[in-house]
Amino acid sequence: MWRRIGGEGLTLAGLSLAAAGLFLLPLGRLFWTGLAEGGAPIGEALSSDQVRRALWHSLDSAGTSAFCALLLGTTLALVLGLTNIRAKGLFVFLLLLPMMIPPHVTAISWIQALGQSSPVLSLVGLAPPVGAAHPLYSRGGVILLLTIQHTPLVFLVVLAALRGLPREMSEAARIAGGRPFRLLTRIMLPLLAPTLVAGVALAFVSALGNFGIPALLGIPGRFITLPVLIWRRLAGFGPSVLTDVAVLAMGLALVAVLAVILQTWLQRKVRAGMTGPPQPALRIDLGRTRPLWEAGLAIFVAATLVMPLTSLVGTALVATYGIPLSLSTMTFDNFAEVLFRQSAPIRAFGNSTLIAGLAALTLAALSALVAYFAGRRGSTGRRLGGVVTALADVSYAIPGLVISVAFILIYIRPIPGTGISLYNTLTLIWLAYLTAYFSVALKPVSAAAGQLDPSLDDAARVSGAGFARRIARIHLPLLAPAAASGAILVFLTAYNEITVSALLWSRGNETIGTTIFNYEDGGYTTLAAAMSTITVMATVLLMALLDRLGRHLPPGVVPWRL
Repeated sequence: MWRRIGGEGLTLAGLSLAAAGLFLLPLGRLFWTGLAEGGAPIGEALSSDQVRRALWHSLDSAGTSAFCALLLGTTLALVLGLTNIRAKGLFVFLLLLPMMIPPHVTAISWIQALGQSSPVLSLVGLAPPVGAAHPLYSRGGVILLLTIQHTPLVFLVVLAALRGLPREMSEAARIAGGRPFRLLTRIMLPLLAPTLVAGVALAFVSALGNFGIPALLGIPGRFITLPVLIWRRLAGFGPSVLTDVAVLAMGLALVAVLAVILQTWLQRKVRAGMTGPPQPALRIDLGRTRPLWEAGLAIFVAATLVMPLTSLVGTALVATYGIPLSLSTMTFDNFAEVLFRQSAPIRAFGNSTLIAGLAALTLAALSALVAYFAGRRGSTGRRLGGVVTALADVSYAIPGLVISVAFILIYIRPIPGTGISLYNTLTLIWLAYLTAYFSVALKPVSAAAGQLDPSLDDAARVSGAGFARRIARIHLPLLAPAAASGAILVFLTAYNEITVSALLWSRGNETIGTTIFNYEDGGYTTLAAAMSTITVMATVLLMALLDRLGRHLPPGVVPWRL
């Protein structure tokens, strides 16, 4: 009995406690606080013109940008997934790169690319005149950058779906003389309808909780969204600030959950039955127009990636923002400032590396255990694994700022009976990362675990191997590549984020995202550009590492490897 409790039983108990602590406790406390006093704070929030306007701005920007991202991402996926475009792997890598660049870095790079002191526009004489309002400080600017930020999400979802479609109907239509446009509208898009619904829902939820872009563009443009209003309210303190913030965060969470529920309902309505196993996608020959399509893709990459990043680097290489970049004005002093002289950015790089790395390793281990139990047949572990997976998916759909508020509500006071306070510590940010990114780590591990033969575990059990031995000698080695892939994805996401840590950081516990945001918000544009450039370089190197790892992983684990 004690041996069993010390093995599977103890592990199941530990996973149950982890699920309760990471998902049920913080979100439950959030809703309890929001519903305090008989729901009176909710009525006060709904009667506020500022709250209603911020909610509408959030729905407007998220909905419009999600629809635009759907059109753009689907088009890119169809072109790269169904045609004989050359250099597909490179194009997919470059198109997915904006998704890994932090939203606030995206905003800073575009502000500098289209501003009066733009290094790129100044070279060609197209910089806006002095005194002109910045074109991105508006509703349109927020929607444009949210579209660019989340187009890769839709692109990735649709591209993955194209790999899994059977080809029989498409081949039959082509043999019958169906042209590509008719093939697309009558066969491909109806089959992809559930995927398109998932893509637009993912883009909507991601845009709904985005903080960096609406904060840097919306505040000067007087286009305040709900996440920005939450940040402002919490920064303003006051006697009822926690209750007010909890109500706003609860509203944001409810919108996100309703979006996921609507997505599930729509997917069931538009689902089309398919027969036949997944096969390689079609390869439509573009003929003489192939160079034009490739040139169009290159122009799109240059406009959405190369131009803003070039402006970002150009701003980082001048002493003062606004000075034209030339050999005589170029300096590396800003990089030296953030890397060697100032303490805050150095701490931020160390803090982000530490907590993102710990979160990645912790989630890799937890994901392997959850995937193991979820794959068991007819057991308590299978039910627990399913519950944890569902809770992780729901938490991923909830904006990171809401998760931050939930953890503040729990840990703003010392832990009862211990006197230990986690508020304003890196530990609290680490716990919030575990909640926010559990689903990111779990997806590839669950996919890999689903391909394992259950007879391996049965044979080891019959041979007398205990739980720990089966996990260490059979399952972990087989799941290690997928767990490593999920861990790197978690690290890439957490290393640069600002949405979760925006409300949890404090002096001495800065992260990369909060430090860059504070530099830009405080007017230190060149330092923000230098630190952003270093962050982008680190992101590209980490993605290259994941790409190299992908050579030894099953197809589809690394999304841009075709």
